Amino acid sequence: MGPSKTPTKLEREWMNAAREYGCIACRIDGHFRPAVIHHIVHANKRMGHLFTLPLCEPGHHQHGDQLDLISVHPWKKRFEAKYGTQLELLAKLKEELGVFDAYEVQQ
Repeated sequence: MGPSKTPTKLEREWMNAAREYGCIACRIDGHFRPAVIHHIVHANKRMGHLFTLPLCEPGHHQHGDQLDLISVHPWKKRFEAKYGTQLELLAKLKEELGVFDAYEVQQ
């Protein structure tokens, strides 16, 4: 994965809203924990700042074994088996936050 580009205003707003939402996996488990931003990776490449999830650290992002949680790093398959794919979680987060892609609004 190469270096990421500086986020645009829209991307910063998205990541701030996601971070404020708290860890999406903890929410599914019925509680709130503060979150850091996790970039979704496809084919060993970050998909961009709009393809991000809020995950707790340590916890669901990484080092979850310290808290008896399944982390996306390094247990991506176990994490997704329990919570859904990262793109499914992104869709759930967008729905929760009332964020819709431009193409959805135009249709």
